Amino acid sequence: MTVRQPGIPSPPPACADLARRFLRIRHRSTELAAPLRPEDTVIQSMPDASPTKWHLAHTTWFFEQFVLGRDTDYVAANPEWHYLFNSYYQSVGPMHARPRRGMLTRPTLDEVLAYRRRVDDAVAERIARDDDEALPGLVELGLQHEQQHQELLLTDIKHALAQNPLEPAYQVGAPRALAMAAQPLRYVPFDEAVVTIGHDGNGFAFDNEGPRHRTYRQAGAIANRPVTNAEFMAFIADGGYREPTLWLSDGWATVQAEGWQRPLYWDEALETEFTLQGRRAIDPHAPVCHVSYFEADAFARWAGARLPTEVEWETMAVDIPVHGNLQDKGMFQPVAASFETALGQMYGDVWEWTMSPYISYPGFRPLAGALGEYNGKFMNGQWILRGGSCATPADHMRATYRNFFPPHARWQFSGIRLGTDR
Repeated sequence: MTVRQPGIPSPPPACADLARRFLRIRHRSTELAAPLRPEDTVIQSMPDASPTKWHLAHTTWFFEQFVLGRDTDYVAANPEWHYLFNSYYQSVGPMHARPRRGMLTRPTLDEVLAYRRRVDDAVAERIARDDDEALPGLVELGLQHEQQHQELLLTDIKHALAQNPLEPAYQVGAPRALAMAAQPLRYVPFDEAVVTIGHDGNGFAFDNEGPRHRTYRQAGAIANRPVTNAEFMAFIADGGYREPTLWLSDGWATVQAEGWQRPLYWDEALETEFTLQGRRAIDPHAPVCHVSYFEADAFARWAGARLPTEVEWETMAVDIPVHGNLQDKGMFQPVAASFETALGQMYGDVWEWTMSPYISYPGFRPLAGALGEYNGKFMNGQWILRGGSCATPADHMRATYRNFFPPHARWQFSGIRLGTDR
């Protein structure tokens, strides 16, 4: 709890709301890390993942660098940590190599948590001051960034725990969904049209979600739900991982080099999968998860379909409320769901690969200064995913949100929704 210093007036309502949101989201990160042992928070299981302790420190560094650092009188808690916990902001200085974050046994977890408390108190005091018109926007960007790392914290520790032969659970006693059958797969058609996509300027959006613009959408259809585990098992049984004609060239090369035969975390018998609650029986009706773009594309080709474009996905989802199996449900695992609308599970459960490469919208301009490195410089060799997952905070998601990963990535909660031409 932050204690107000004498002489500092009570903040106006907008500042008070921002302060409460700031402390709530910051607390959520430490809450997500709480089930872990200190030893768990140090491990880095692969170069693409980061240790939990690093996530907790880096998100704190972000506020220290881009919010507190605006004040020339601010003195950093530990100036040498600037090098340790910078991620990829080349314009603000050098950083520790990403693949070696797991070597940072020091500072300790307790020291990182103390660092968080110190920075939290300082940011809360700055919000209460209300003397910097740019501050609310920077704090909100920092909170959205924090929520991205909350999801990464979960996906990264899942990968780390899966490497342990004991397969320890991240969380015991998590809520479970009622067993139910997946709804029959059908396609929801849409007409040819000139459509408008991108963020409309109301509320927060990352720079890569705009500008809002008009574009062409060809007539087609989109599946009413994600592909299930049972449907993906049929692809495996039919030799999907052995048929080169189903795969993109780089995808087939990856399958051969990595020996892929099933989604990440499934056992060889295709009976169980590793989850954040430990190893469980595979639910045939739940959305298939932890598949790469290469696997999603190959499955779609095998099914006589394709992946939807991000234009198709967004225009079909834009009027659907953000509701579903998101992080707030606490299940941290995709589940089958019933729905009465034409399209179900557009939000939550699994990020859905699209066939759209991650490129800029017409007229895109990155943020000024170092924050311009946040999104724009990654518009190369990556693919768009939409809709959020069971690890995504609900108030972090919106129809225009553009997630992106390289096509071989599998450790995220990524799945498949089919599309077709007509």
